[in-house]
Amino acid sequence: MPVLAEKSNRSNPSIWIAVLLLLIGTIGSYQVVGLNQALLFIIGGALGLTLYHASFGFTSSWRVFIKERRGRGLRAQMIMLGLAVLLFFPALGAGQLFGQPVTGFVSPVSLSVAIGALIFGVGMQLGGGCASGTLYTVGGGSARMIVTLIFFCLGSLIATSHLDWWFNLPHLAPISVVEQLGVVPAIIVNFILFTIIAIVTVILEKKRHGSLEVEPQAETQGWKRFIRGPWPLVWGGIALTLLNFATLALAGRPWGVTSALAVWAAKFVDMVGFNVASWDYWQQPANATALTQPLWFDITSMMNFGIMIGALLAASMAGKFAPNFKIPKRSIIAAVLGGLLLGYGARLAYGCNIGAYFSGIASGSLHGWLWLIFAFIGNSFGVKLRPYFFPNEKAQPEKLTSC
Repeated sequence: MPVLAEKSNRSNPSIWIAVLLLLIGTIGSYQVVGLNQALLFIIGGALGLTLYHASFGFTSSWRVFIKERRGRGLRAQMIMLGLAVLLFFPALGAGQLFGQPVTGFVSPVSLSVAIGALIFGVGMQLGGGCASGTLYTVGGGSARMIVTLIFFCLGSLIATSHLDWWFNLPHLAPISVVEQLGVVPAIIVNFILFTIIAIVTVILEKKRHGSLEVEPQAETQGWKRFIRGPWPLVWGGIALTLLNFATLALAGRPWGVTSALAVWAAKFVDMVGFNVASWDYWQQPANATALTQPLWFDITSMMNFGIMIGALLAASMAGKFAPNFKIPKRSIIAAVLGGLLLGYGARLAYGCNIGAYFSGIASGSLHGWLWLIFAFIGNSFGVKLRPYFFPNEKAQPEKLTSC
């Protein structure tokens, strides 16, 4: 107990730093851009806090299922997606939410999505996180994930140099099940698919272990558990869905992550004298605007900053913000390779586990399901590669710092 108390005291300065950064970000967003941007930054902070306290890691959930056939994390994702389509589909079908126009992330069903998702899946296991996971673990104090994030940005930028070639590979036009089937039939079809996936995880888990994994008992209860965590996975999934829905209402589109990482890298290399503005990708109006405008105006960037700061606050309140810079060489190599694959794959696949998988399926886009299939295959390959980079790794259940 004295050790825990000492750890918590060490985190006290970081609590105030996180609160100060949240205040600066909120006030700055309001002054420079407006109320909506400030609210979206706050939502980013809430996403970071939720991701950390619920340890809602897509990467670890898939790895635990692939290696151990424990499906608690995957079932939580199906609950999250079920609630998401229930909220999103009626709004997207109407084309508006609270009187404001809204659109989903509906992208082509293409070979580039399949290849990009496969690459991203391998990167998830080598890099140690997905897109949202990389951000929240960086905020939570993981020094190794800073390496992953840097090369995630670089991989995203490299992909933008020749993205048109990938997008011209065989593809179908964007397909929205909401438009093709109607709101209610689309919800029913998705619910059936979520149920099938959940049932498969139950069958395989019981076959391997004889019973289903039970949610770990938390040391803290009541309001202290809300403040310090850990939260049950289902709490996290529900909170992420509600925050994504709030993003749809305020931004007019769902939550995304990785487009901003390409912008960050492009702005950096531009500052050091490498001109990327001539590339086709950066000549498209929306991308050109993102490249030239301050980051205050970029919704995805501000939400990403909010996620990292929110995770910093969560880790500090939990007394677990204690960065460790002693990183094994093999782990650093995996972070570099994983980050490059994550960034490159995300651009090819029109997004990551958030923009393509979570928000894509919530948008009714068929490409979200294609992403899920090939990203899972990529994770399976990545899991087989992990022993080369993490030779002493043991299979573990979900934990607070994993993704």
